[in-house]
Amino acid sequence: MPFLPLIGHETLRNRLDEQVRRGALPASLLFTGAPGIGKQRLALWLGQRLLCESADAPCGTCQHCAYALQGAHPDLRWYFPRPRIKDSSDVALEDVARDYAEAIAERSSAHGLYPRADGTHGIYVYTARLIVQQAASTPAMAKRKVFVVGDAERMVPQLSSQEAANAFLKLLEEPPADTTIILTSSEPGALLATIRSRVVTVRVAPLPDAALRSFLAQPAAATAAAESGANAGEMVLLAHGAPGALIGAASAGAALERARTLLGAVRQGRDAALRAAFTQGGSKARGRFADVLDAMTVLLHERARDAARTGDARAAAAAARAVRFVEDAKRAAEGNAIPQLVSARLLGQLAEVGA
Repeated sequence: MPFLPLIGHETLRNRLDEQVRRGALPASLLFTGAPGIGKQRLALWLGQRLLCESADAPCGTCQHCAYALQGAHPDLRWYFPRPRIKDSSDVALEDVARDYAEAIAERSSAHGLYPRADGTHGIYVYTARLIVQQAASTPAMAKRKVFVVGDAERMVPQLSSQEAANAFLKLLEEPPADTTIILTSSEPGALLATIRSRVVTVRVAPLPDAALRSFLAQPAAATAAAESGANAGEMVLLAHGAPGALIGAASAGAALERARTLLGAVRQGRDAALRAAFTQGGSKARGRFADVLDAMTVLLHERARDAARTGDARAAAAAARAVRFVEDAKRAAEGNAIPQLVSARLLGQLAEVGA
């Protein structure tokens, strides 16, 4: 099944297209931005643009475009975090290529919609070796090759194999004339400075609400996002400019409702706030607690915008201060802090500022 069309990023797409037409597109790029805003889909679009030979590229109808839109173009290689292959110390590169072909086919069958990679997945040494090997070969079908490496901060070679890391760094610095490499990362600071120095960084902005609504208007996207349990308006609110945040977010609706309950308890007084705080799960529920904190940030931003529109300066300032407290709570939750204690402190702070 073909990938869904790329939604939004028109200004950036126009800029990239203009660079391609002038022959001024850098050979190695790094797309950065928040998780779920479509960096990998944008990179695949650029790959399709580079491979399409139409005067109005990407035309969407030629053989190059058809293969690219199905994730099957032999000259558009897509790599992203995967589970470690067993006995990875001696993995045949043919097995790695087969694993990625199966993973891309799975993503294609879902129209290119997929949840964020599990935290245990990575881009391992053998994948870097495969990329280097393929980059040295001639294009199979088009006039050039494009490599897209998603979530590049999870490249294990930069930590575990000096040989593979050096080969990949050399590829980034001096790719073959017929090769373009596009990395994407939501955490560019986690990349080695030696990688960042060899690529041209391109900032990808979150999507406006209108683009999110266009995304949700597509049946496949609406079906995948509906697992969150939120309605269309809440989905736009929860996405916060990142449609990918809605995919695989089965608990998003519950997190939003829990966040509303906590903020409501703040306005009922200190005792109600403490009771609400200590109904949080224990240390094993940190993942769900982090989702609740993210939802609180979204709700407080919305509250601040509403207050600003109505001219309520006091409420707008209180909501803005509350967001800072929630961000502090997120940092505490990333460590070993107990969710109940973090909640109690946070709700007390929110009560003090009148949030």
